[in-house]
Amino acid sequence: MCLAVPGKLIEKFADTGLKMGRFDFNGTITTACLEYVPEITTGQYGIIHAGFVITVLNEEEAKKSFAAWQELNEKMAHL
Repeated sequence: MCLAVPGKLIEKFADTGLKMGRFDFNGTITTACLEYVPEITTGQYGIIHAGFVITVLNEEEAKKSFAAWQELNEKMAHL
């Protein structure tokens, strides 16, 4: 199973000719390729799969996703 959690783009850069970015996942920083979504800008959220950003989310969409994860965590804590 693959989980789709939004990460916030904090930096864009090039690496060997590829568009790359650093993403913040609640304090955990990871790097991903931006070639599929070159329009993404710093401060936007992206969904990363297998090292590639596959979709861009606005802040409202990201907050909805975070709320759903929080709800799931709360329900799982009561099992």
